[in-house]
Amino acid sequence: MTNNPEDINIKNILLEAETQLHNAGLCEHPQLDAEVLLAHALGQTRTFLRTWPERVPELAHLAQFQTLLARRCLGEPVAYLTGKRDFWDMTLTVSPDTLIPRPETEYLVELALARIPPDATWHIADLGTGSGAIALAIARERPHCQIVATDISPAALAIARNNATRLKIDNIRFAEGRWYEPLASERFEMIISNPPYVHPDDPHLQQGDLRFEPLTALQSGPDGLADIRTICTKARQHLCSPGWLLLEHGYDQGNTVPAILHRLDYQQVQTEKDLAQNDRVSLGTWAASVQKT
Repeated sequence: MTNNPEDINIKNILLEAETQLHNAGLCEHPQLDAEVLLAHALGQTRTFLRTWPERVPELAHLAQFQTLLARRCLGEPVAYLTGKRDFWDMTLTVSPDTLIPRPETEYLVELALARIPPDATWHIADLGTGSGAIALAIARERPHCQIVATDISPAALAIARNNATRLKIDNIRFAEGRWYEPLASERFEMIISNPPYVHPDDPHLQQGDLRFEPLTALQSGPDGLADIRTICTKARQHLCSPGWLLLEHGYDQGNTVPAILHRLDYQQVQTEKDLAQNDRVSLGTWAASVQKT
């Protein structure tokens, strides 16, 4: 950085930060990351940065930015550095106790909403809610529905509750426990989940943001499908007849997850592709009348 104080302006700070991030080679969007981190340190928006490129930040704000930049250069996710992530039409609080909500999961929400009538009064369960992203989006779009969001992590549930309170969404109940454990004999018109589905040998676990995210929310058994099998099997005890089950899964699980659903006698089984044309969501309906004897 230049020693001339007048040159230590937003424009030059961003140019140098982008170079540092590019040279670190650990992020896909150096310019975006630099802008998000500087805006966060200044307590401003990215629009402010572009409107006032010649503005010279206060030294305390600049020092905070340099600390954030150094951590990002080591690969730490921007969402964890800022403590927030945009999802759907909301800004959610996140932390290393929760997964970082991703655009692929917005597609899961879209598919769920397409099946929930606008004036529905359904009872819906979101299993493994994390930051509450799925439950909050559905609750916001379908205010007459009642959502139950479960998670085994008390820390994750605290974040989800905080998000609901801050966004003034009050048609969600949060319950601590693994998958269906806190649901007793409750039944639902829809069960939805973005469960752990990554194979333990998947090299992506050692790359990018995944290195910093909670492993228990990513990895599932020796083949990555243990939690999906559990959710699919036990959903039949908690779904109304008929009821929908929707699951996000890995790009390479577009055959195995539907096969699990078929073996368990789900109907209308299908797999939907995300915007990158990867198999991403499998779904089906359960009706007690089709149970095999």
